[in-house]
Amino acid sequence: MRKKEYHFEYEIFDSIDDLNSEDRWLLEEARSVTENAYAPYSNFRVSAVAKLENGEIVAGSNQENASYPAGICAERVLLSSIATLYPNQPIQTLAISYDSDNGPSDHPISPCGICRQSLLEYEERVKQPIRLILGGMEGEVYIIKNAAWLLPLSFSSDDLR
Repeated sequence: MRKKEYHFEYEIFDSIDDLNSEDRWLLEEARSVTENAYAPYSNFRVSAVAKLENGEIVAGSNQENASYPAGICAERVLLSSIATLYPNQPIQTLAISYDSDNGPSDHPISPCGICRQSLLEYEERVKQPIRLILGGMEGEVYIIKNAAWLLPLSFSSDDLR
């Protein structure tokens, strides 16, 4: 038998005020884009805003549907928009925020499993890690230097060969 360990690190900031100006602006933008979410069923509005390597800013928000698996998360809306508007353009930094009618938005949330898989696939496609900023409408902020770190033992295109 062999053992392996998996470790990843992330930075924790007490608030948005502790971020550098560029990261602060991106997270503030993500917070404001939550207003564009269509979430009449969960009342849980999520947004994702990315700064691309070419300097462009692209945003996405979750879009729910009464036929439940038909909805799409903010991260995948964003990735689809980037892939369409700026094919193969690397993402420098992606900020994710949320606002909920069901309770406080006072801590970071992490992408769901399918979004983690989609972020990993995008990183592999453009051969560059995606830096994540995670934060609610207030409270702590996490910065993760590589989205792939959120999905250990991932499934990739290599597994299809």
